[in-house]
Amino acid sequence: MDAQTLLKLLGEGTVQTLIMTLVGTLVSYMIGLPVGVSLITSSPNGIRPMPVYNKVMGFIVNVIRSMPFLILMIAFMPYIRILIGTGIGTAATTAALILAAWPFVARMVEQSLLEVDPGVIEAAQAMGASNMQIIRKVLLLEARPSLLNGAAVATITILGYSAMAGTLGGGGLGDIAIRFGHYRFQPTVMWITIIVLVVLVQIMQEIGIRVAAKLDNRIN
Repeated sequence: MDAQTLLKLLGEGTVQTLIMTLVGTLVSYMIGLPVGVSLITSSPNGIRPMPVYNKVMGFIVNVIRSMPFLILMIAFMPYIRILIGTGIGTAATTAALILAAWPFVARMVEQSLLEVDPGVIEAAQAMGASNMQIIRKVLLLEARPSLLNGAAVATITILGYSAMAGTLGGGGLGDIAIRFGHYRFQPTVMWITIIVLVVLVQIMQEIGIRVAAKLDNRIN
């Protein structure tokens, strides 16, 4: 494979990987953030205890989280194919990423909110704040730096999932590494793909750390 072809291939793979990662992360947070908040608020010590909901939702989250991503993708591939018309490629991988990642996001959100000082919540309740005001102006605001650090970790994890999907024809950099680096015995392509993935991880991690630190300084 000549350099020009390789660069074009890596460029396309990087774009596909970023699309899968960013869309997967965004939609996972659209699902996982409210679920994580609900797990906190519905707990026995929460602002609105709902024991049955808390146990059922916690069980669902734990079941999906316990499934390795590749096994989950294989198991749900027929249903993904029914929903979007294909079981391989960028779209199918993105759907599988969302399915696998939202429970992980929910637990990370839950852990971030657990770090909020209960005294702050009690003070807000004493001042007559509604449950929604406590969620928006106390829980989410106080936990903002931790939530952003968690978002960076979740994004990197989803990036790793997208690379794993390459073994099943999921597209992106992982697919390039498997098809050309492994199946066609081109180790140079494999190592270049690994380097690109490492660079993407470092960039995402650095952005997350900087944004979280900046917002943490504002709060303090």
